[in-house]
Amino acid sequence: MKMILKTLKEWVPSIAVAVIAALIINTYVAQAVTVPTGSMLPTIQLKDELIVEKMKPLTNFSFGDIVVFWPPLANNKDRYVKRLIGLPGDTIEIKDGSLIRNGQKVDEPYVKSAMTYTFKQVTVPAGNYLFLGDNRNESYDSHMWPTPFVPEKDLIGKAVFRLFPLSHMGTIE
Repeated sequence: MKMILKTLKEWVPSIAVAVIAALIINTYVAQAVTVPTGSMLPTIQLKDELIVEKMKPLTNFSFGDIVVFWPPLANNKDRYVKRLIGLPGDTIEIKDGSLIRNGQKVDEPYVKSAMTYTFKQVTVPAGNYLFLGDNRNESYDSHMWPTPFVPEKDLIGKAVFRLFPLSHMGTIE
């Protein structure tokens, strides 16, 4: 019995510290997520495992970043992974198969097929963002949602690294 108590006294504090550290890191620093759909093809494949950096106050979100967020959809329990297309104050529209941002056509080498839809011009409100999938014609994203904007509070973080599959491990662009 003394041996069991001695072992518990040695291991329980270490295990407790490890569990608490893991919870803090997962909640506030970084988290692994699995991509649930093919909306980001070919950049990100279905079931890829990504590391999401979650330190939002220290993160500079920029045009083109791949971001994980909660979409502005009723009764939705899934996180979305999409490309950041519109920052607060940006004017966005899609016409003639091209993305127009602040009046300028945007070169998007990660989009492999021209968009077959139009998206009327919108201005992204302060504190909000607009997202599109790289697989534009097959992505359920801002151009299809009743409210196309994602509030800053619903951003989870920026996808920064692909863990799996191992053959594609590395940073994400």
